[in-house]
Amino acid sequence: MVPHLPPFHVPYALPTALLALAVLLKLPTFVRAWRTPEVRATTVLLACATCVLVVITPVNIERLNGWTGIPNFASPCAYSFLTVSGATGLAMITRWRQPPSERRRRGIRRIYCAYGGIVAGLWVTFLLARVPEPRTYDLDTYYAGTPWMREHILLYLGAHAVTGIVATRMLRQWSPAVTDRWVKSGVVFLLLGFATGLLFDAAKLLAVAARWCGTDWDVLSTRVAPPFALLQASLVAVGFIVPQAGPALRNAVRDQREYLRLRPLWRALRVLAPAAAPARFGFWVPLDLRVVQRQQRIHDALRLLAPYFRPDVHARALAAARAAHGEARARDLAGAVALRAAIDAYAAGVPAPASERPPGIGTDISDHIDTISLALYRRRALADLGRRVTSTESGLDTHA
Repeated sequence: MVPHLPPFHVPYALPTALLALAVLLKLPTFVRAWRTPEVRATTVLLACATCVLVVITPVNIERLNGWTGIPNFASPCAYSFLTVSGATGLAMITRWRQPPSERRRRGIRRIYCAYGGIVAGLWVTFLLARVPEPRTYDLDTYYAGTPWMREHILLYLGAHAVTGIVATRMLRQWSPAVTDRWVKSGVVFLLLGFATGLLFDAAKLLAVAARWCGTDWDVLSTRVAPPFALLQASLVAVGFIVPQAGPALRNAVRDQREYLRLRPLWRALRVLAPAAAPARFGFWVPLDLRVVQRQQRIHDALRLLAPYFRPDVHARALAAARAAHGEARARDLAGAVALRAAIDAYAAGVPAPASERPPGIGTDISDHIDTISLALYRRRALADLGRRVTSTESGLDTHA
């Protein structure tokens, strides 16, 4: 009689949740670019690895056997998913290592054909085997000497071990040539993952061989090997995710920083009426698009502010700022002071010069809107610089 199994297994649930989350995060990219081999392979790999962990959870083994009415039906299901994920992993490593060519395409086709044959062999050997007793934890050792089931077990373990050996060798040869830090990190995780998988294979094969010799080393299969399988799944998943998620995360951090840097100037320029009704973006609009929109609104506002911009105020502010700050800081503070003066003139309704149009806002400001925006946070420095510019202007007026 099969004992009642708990519905929730923390050791299996954590890596399964990690992989399932990775699949969900990958789905939008898969929908947009499913024709891209790398995107397709990554999605298949993550989905198969998730299915492996779902199927091998003890309670799900019991459920699957009960739903199908076939004892140990979970075995070929789990081992097939494991084999497909191994084939996909080797294919992805091959794509990373080699440039597009006919040789690479032939190599990837051979990988899929070989592993497709292994999957077919798993189902054939299972159907030919006689395995009437459902085994949740010790199927590999319990049926280690059973005709056809013996071959079934050796087939999946052999394929898994070959995958680990080949992948480890390919990654070690390729690792020194990798310069991109995100790809390098992915390679390290993959190396650790496939090496951990070899420990899983060694523990399983030793337990099976012990059964052949009449010795009970089942603990290697039931207690030692499973943690290595769970760790391998997590490490390999992270290894394939990092090279793609890393640059996206870097870009997201960069865009978020730029978006926040522009906020003070954007808020200061909101007193200007926009040239057209601004488009409203929802929360789910990509951040890079919102950055572009904020930049565009600032540049539109600067064009409206150009008639009120006084180059003489900017020049005096720059001269005063250079006396106390470095060139870059002086440029940003002077730009902030000059823009603030132009905004105040616009808000106060001061008419723009009607005789000759002022030269407008030059590139020394429009090309540095992010750093000038940050300078608006330095209120004390701006106030001090503004007073110095005002006193200088008053002195010039008195002298005149």
